[in-house]
Amino acid sequence: MKATLQNLLSSLRRRRVEYADARYVELEDETLAARNGTVEVNSRGTSRGVGVRVLWNGSWGFAATHDLENAGEAADRAFAVAQATASASAPRARLAEVAPARALWKTPFQTDPFKVPLDRKVALLSSLSADLKKGKRIRSGEASYSAYRTKKLFASTEGALIEQEIMECGAGIVAVAAGNGVVQSRSFPNSHRGDFVTGGWEHIEGMGLAANVERVREEAAALLDAPDLPDGKYDLILWGPQLALQIHESCGHPIELDRVLGTEQSLAGGSFLQPDKLGKFRYGSENVTISLDGTIPGGLGSYGFDDEGVPTARGPVIDCGVFVGYLTSRETAAKMKLKPNGAMRADSWSRLPLIRMMNISLEPGRWDTAELLDDSDGAILVDVNKSWSIDDRRLNFQFGCEAAWEIRGGKKTKMYRNPMYSGMTPQFWNSCDAVCAKPHWRVWGVPNCGKGVPGQTARVGHGAAPARFRGIQMGASR
Repeated sequence: MKATLQNLLSSLRRRRVEYADARYVELEDETLAARNGTVEVNSRGTSRGVGVRVLWNGSWGFAATHDLENAGEAADRAFAVAQATASASAPRARLAEVAPARALWKTPFQTDPFKVPLDRKVALLSSLSADLKKGKRIRSGEASYSAYRTKKLFASTEGALIEQEIMECGAGIVAVAAGNGVVQSRSFPNSHRGDFVTGGWEHIEGMGLAANVERVREEAAALLDAPDLPDGKYDLILWGPQLALQIHESCGHPIELDRVLGTEQSLAGGSFLQPDKLGKFRYGSENVTISLDGTIPGGLGSYGFDDEGVPTARGPVIDCGVFVGYLTSRETAAKMKLKPNGAMRADSWSRLPLIRMMNISLEPGRWDTAELLDDSDGAILVDVNKSWSIDDRRLNFQFGCEAAWEIRGGKKTKMYRNPMYSGMTPQFWNSCDAVCAKPHWRVWGVPNCGKGVPGQTARVGHGAAPARFRGIQMGASR
């Protein structure tokens, strides 16, 4: 494929394009899911093709094909689209300069999940789901696993030539209980399919799924008898999984510079973090430092280079509460006179790259979790997301969680069901007065971030340790 891509680019150079790149992508995925001891989903798929971008006279063209023998036709179509759109009155696109890389990058892993025998995976998920179902009030025990292998070859008219192989996998369990006219669920280690990493089967084996089955089913059953959380203002402690989604929705999406500049507003809308706020706006308290980092080992948003050939980066987004950085493409970076940070990714060969999160993380603080609980008498601790809603500027939000506990004497005491909390992004992050330290920090993988039309799904990561927020409006979703 190297020769194929180089031939495509040579033909485009002869047409005097300003810039062009070509991506050859091979995708492989596998998903298994079991319910009550029986595997109900067993799917495996592959896909491969070439996508070509062309910049001509300040306008973009894109085309893709799975017909590799006639990949030159995609280059022809991309060039024709760029010519057709160049007559429009839109501003000319310009790219920030990047040194063309020639590199090979692979996800480090020990055991290829695609080579683990199918009967071993089936046995694991069947056993987990059957054991979850053993509780008297449990109506459904569910276990799932997915893995993704992405091979990419990227080349550009600037001379870049980059090979990558990215391996991702994850799993999770859910117990669904019913009784007293209600249905409640508990998940581990997270809801929405569990927790994912860049890595191999060793992650699945190290998740402690079987060790948490009894606790998960007991908590699901206990929620049936738990009261709803009364309405009021509480000090709120967000545990890692829920804090990861809070970061995702109220920080990760608003720093996507294409949303800010209005060139991408589907699904999640625009952003309140407009350019006049950069370097000036107080997004959160001094306890809040949030970073972008595509280099974290095992992070689901970790990779070598984005789909413009830009190396992944690490840098501040929020520095001691002050907004200081965006996720950028080469084009948006040029508009804002910023440095590209490797955030342009497409979910397949057939899609244009968009600005996507990598690992967006709340940096660790200084608190021990036991110390935080001792200092939080009367606070409400919530764990694992159940629902979310946020407006199209990423300001007003509401999150529902699976379970909540009142903190008394440094321990979790009374359980509440259907907890929810709401707020406005800057006020919420300014209420943060405690973040736990590095030993309690980890990266949570979010495998289902949607964006774009046609829709694309990105797999991203968020590092977090438990944190406390003062005086938050809370209640119960009904």
